[in-house]
Amino acid sequence: MRLEADEVKAITLRLKKANGHLASVIRMLEEGVECEDALTQIAAVSKAINRGGYALVATGLQRCLVEGGPDSVDAKKMEKLFLALA
Repeated sequence: MRLEADEVKAITLRLKKANGHLASVIRMLEEGVECEDALTQIAAVSKAINRGGYALVATGLQRCLVEGGPDSVDAKKMEKLFLALA
């Protein structure tokens, strides 16, 4: 299923911020920051990306429910998508 641009706007914004954050972490490492500080920031980037993925799955699920009702949702496919993020 393809989502409309307005449906993914918040998700893409979140991922763009995570991308910028990751670039900052890379720069920190290149500048010789303490490993502990870099790991803390990497964890934050990872969490932001994961939240973007969960938001994407949730948006798609909501659209399926609105367009086709509960019977239109493939439970196995939804499980596979969620597990892909785990």
